Amino acid sequence: MSNRNSQANKQAARERLRAERERQAKKDKVRRQLTVGGAIVVVLAIAGGIGLAVANSGGGDGSPEDTWAKAKNAKLVKPAHTSGADGTTVTIGEKGAKNTLALYEDPRCPGCANFEQNVGETVEKDIADGKYKATFHLGTFLDDNLQGTGSKNAVSALGAALDKSPEAFLKYKYALYSKKYHPEETGPDKFADDAYLIKVADTVPELKGDKAFQKALKDGTYDRWALTMSDAFNNAKDVRSTPTIKLNDKLLSADGQSAPSTAAVFNSLVEKNLKK
Repeated sequence: MSNRNSQANKQAARERLRAERERQAKKDKVRRQLTVGGAIVVVLAIAGGIGLAVANSGGGDGSPEDTWAKAKNAKLVKPAHTSGADGTTVTIGEKGAKNTLALYEDPRCPGCANFEQNVGETVEKDIADGKYKATFHLGTFLDDNLQGTGSKNAVSALGAALDKSPEAFLKYKYALYSKKYHPEETGPDKFADDAYLIKVADTVPELKGDKAFQKALKDGTYDRWALTMSDAFNNAKDVRSTPTIKLNDKLLSADGQSAPSTAAVFNSLVEKNLKK
């Protein structure tokens, strides 16, 4: 009895050892597969990263990113109706106006679109009436935040409109921010498309079918200027969001942060801060 039990125990021990060896062999096989597979994944990831880096570096592939990379070294062409060494001062209105309204906006900014849709016509009327002159400061930071080149392209297009006239600039800016044409923040980067910007320009009488405007946009005549405007915007003091609206360097805001969202609130704040 005891001998049989001893033999049985030995047999059972051998079976356990064999089973353990088989389990270990399977683990080693899986480990080798994971190691090889992981190496392949790493290689692919590195290759993909290199490809992405090349795509984003503007490596001469004709992409929008490449176009704007080249624009950094292009000749600076300043639109008419600008001033300052780099043409980054855009002032519209009576030169002798006692008051100055400063607007800081990014073309892709939904808050700027809301401001323009609700207050834009009031601003245009006030400028025409001589209540104040206005300075325009155009940023492109949303291209980095949202990805794309639409803000830069729209600023370049606004430069082409400004070269035509201050009135064309104002009307075109208003059209770009309109409910009909302003793109959704999380939607396609429509302003990156020259054809779309021309479509919007055709709604402005002074720019409709204007070949000089269209050529300047397609040729990127004011691309370098757009980047220079963006740099000036980034260096502005006390501008932490868009839109930022100031009258005589004082922030116009009912809550100390947000721009006025209605014409009534805007008018009230303007009247309180106007130099008489």
